[in-house]
Amino acid sequence: MFVDKAKITIKSGKGGNGAVSFRREPFVPDGGPDGGDGGKGGDVIFVADKSLRTLMDFKYKKLFAAKDGQDGMKRKKFGKGGEDLTIKLPPGTVIIDDETGLVMKDLLENGDGFTALKGGRGGRGNVNFKTSVRQAPNFAEAGGVSKERKVILELKLIADVGLAGFPNVGKSTLLSAVTGAAPKIGNYHFTTTSPNLGVVELYDTSFVIADIPGLIEGAHSGAGLGLDFLKHIERTKLLIHVVDVSGLEGRDPFEDLQKINAELESFTVNLLRKPQIIAANKIDLVGEDSEIYIDFKKKAEDLNYRVFPISAAARLGLTELINAAAGELAALELESEENESHEYFDFTQLENEPGYKDINISKDGEVYVLEGGQLLKIFNSTNFQDMGSLRYLYKYLENRGAISSLKSIGLTDGDTIRIRDYEFEYYDE
Repeated sequence: MFVDKAKITIKSGKGGNGAVSFRREPFVPDGGPDGGDGGKGGDVIFVADKSLRTLMDFKYKKLFAAKDGQDGMKRKKFGKGGEDLTIKLPPGTVIIDDETGLVMKDLLENGDGFTALKGGRGGRGNVNFKTSVRQAPNFAEAGGVSKERKVILELKLIADVGLAGFPNVGKSTLLSAVTGAAPKIGNYHFTTTSPNLGVVELYDTSFVIADIPGLIEGAHSGAGLGLDFLKHIERTKLLIHVVDVSGLEGRDPFEDLQKINAELESFTVNLLRKPQIIAANKIDLVGEDSEIYIDFKKKAEDLNYRVFPISAAARLGLTELINAAAGELAALELESEENESHEYFDFTQLENEPGYKDINISKDGEVYVLEGGQLLKIFNSTNFQDMGSLRYLYKYLENRGAISSLKSIGLTDGDTIRIRDYEFEYYDE
């Protein structure tokens, strides 16, 4: 089974909490702090691996999580960092953020990789909070939270040449005739329901050719198997447009050519700009001197297409067609090529996103409610039984401008402030 799309959830590791610990020495207040830092949480990393061909591994397993960091320990011992999670994907896989629809990364080549989610930072142990006036801090920093994200994995085959055309025009037969591939072949529409690849060996060179599900009118909007066809053919450098020139199915060959090209253009104009040569298939049924072929060839050449009469079933004209394809590819190699332009978005540094350090203020009745990403991290690190820890939280609120903002909207002594589920009364020091 060919699986070319999957949705999974990825989760980075949580950072380990800093430790609250005191060494035991005489004449040192509470023994002196010696709580170590927590370990960093594991990252989630995607890597392209050429040994993989499909996304089958993601058909049933949907959650992929890195390991959490270990909590800090006494005697200033650091917690162990969480193990990174490396997820291997076939080359040609596009990773898309499910929430925004933005492309996170396009893994084109074997070995391409990137970090999709960073693990939470390890929290600092209480030894880090010792000062000249706070000799025995009874609090430590909580580890950074893990991050979770749904992503869509979409595999787009990487092939040099793509076979375009209506269903049942002979694309699969052509692929089997010029390569060692053995695609399913039948005398009915949509014989090919998933992409097939083959390698053409020619003199001292070779190239990959793909037979992709057939196209019908309306394919760019999802009709038939069109979207399967179009998203894979995006990767190809050259199109061989296979047309049934015999007209045995009651269609006009030139109209077929125009309809398929219209679908390519409707999906993305870049598809129609790809170099394209015409394989006028089933020529053995009508002959090169037939009126239908002569008319088709003239109209196609008027549009600057090169036309090659072939019979994939009878193995006629294939050498000329393949030589022409190899020549086109060689010419393309001489040109400077740029990768597809995608709007990549770096989702790894979420703590640096605008607004992470902001403190949002709202009111719930008479209660002032404070929210914010960095605020939540400081809040989770607070020991509410220790005045030094509470003072550290208050200083953070003051330095971030939250206290002055609250006063500007009416905060006075005795009013209640809420952070998550914790409420306290405000009194001006």
